[in-house]
Amino acid sequence: MLKNIDSSFVAELVSTAVSKKNIFGTVLCVENGDNTITHLYASGNLTETKPYFIASVTKLYVTAVILKLKSSNQLNLQDKISEYLSDDILHELHLFNGKEYSKGISIKHLMSNTSGIPDYFTSDAVRKLTAGHDQSWGFEKTIASAKQKKPKFVPGKKAHYSDTNYQLLGKIIETITNKDIHTVFKEFIFDELHLENTYLFNDVNDTLPAPIYYKDKEIHLPKYMASIGPEGGIVSTAKECMTFLKAFINGHLFPKEYIHELKEWKLLFGPGLFFYGVGIANQPIFFKELKNGLIGHWGQTGAFSFYHPQTDLYFTGTTNQFYGQNVAAKMMIKIIKKIKQSYMMKRTTHNRDDYVWSKLDISNLFVSTRSSASSALLSRLAERAYRFCVRDRLILFVT
Repeated sequence: MLKNIDSSFVAELVSTAVSKKNIFGTVLCVENGDNTITHLYASGNLTETKPYFIASVTKLYVTAVILKLKSSNQLNLQDKISEYLSDDILHELHLFNGKEYSKGISIKHLMSNTSGIPDYFTSDAVRKLTAGHDQSWGFEKTIASAKQKKPKFVPGKKAHYSDTNYQLLGKIIETITNKDIHTVFKEFIFDELHLENTYLFNDVNDTLPAPIYYKDKEIHLPKYMASIGPEGGIVSTAKECMTFLKAFINGHLFPKEYIHELKEWKLLFGPGLFFYGVGIANQPIFFKELKNGLIGHWGQTGAFSFYHPQTDLYFTGTTNQFYGQNVAAKMMIKIIKKIKQSYMMKRTTHNRDDYVWSKLDISNLFVSTRSSASSALLSRLAERAYRFCVRDRLILFVT
């Protein structure tokens, strides 16, 4: 694969990102495995070194901690959560059609979002927060909220994205280590990787992280962000997120072979269209490569940390917008296409029948978190028509 990409191309992508509606600041770090490609650019009201809320990208850090505990034989993914959580927590947490399933849920069910436990982060909670009604959502409130809702399915039968799962994983980690989640993240990850500007947000008076935007409005949610540690409370920079992402993918925090065990993909239609494995997400970017997309995680704040195995590219950064994932996806896709096109142009000078990469990407089908129903997504998918032109060994997907 191509060993470099013009820095001006990446800089232009980041610069023009802030011309998109409601994008006021963007930062993007892109590197490849051997660091022959390494670019870091920011635009708008963000700088290359500005800390930002990584939101649900935090879930990758939880996955790393769980796998570190597994590697030291302190847990197994198949362990029932009843081994680590009290009866008070579990009682009627998963009461489905009159049957209690709470004690049959495993750690793996939580990590893979296949527990069936309802998500406390409902559209009503989103409306209140985005309207500026800051409030704490600590563990007790989260569990109480989840118990008031009907579980989605019997554990293991389907997949449904639920932040409640990761609140429970945080509590399990604290039980096993006998340490609070702040200390665990610091000792297990931040200190080990020498991340000096990465921390778990817990001080409501901390104004260091870049403020989040919801559409055209700047919103301040210190109480909320300080209360959601294991599901989305980490603050970091694009460069330090890159350090973590590479360590995660390449086995510096846990045995590298564990990564393969995480790739049990199940399609989710919310929040967004993507596959979810065991503690990691797989974002499709090309129609013909649905399960070979970007490996990593999105954050509600427009944050992202992804690895693209086919091109060996790593991406981290943020658009710092509640509904900014589409802009981030398009930046990453354009860079991947640039790499692929350069590579294939070079190859086709030697063999005209070489495969030409699909021109169809699905970045415009990415549905921002929780704002759109899956039915709307399916409708949009159904409305798109694809023409297939086959000539010799050349296949083109044209919209």
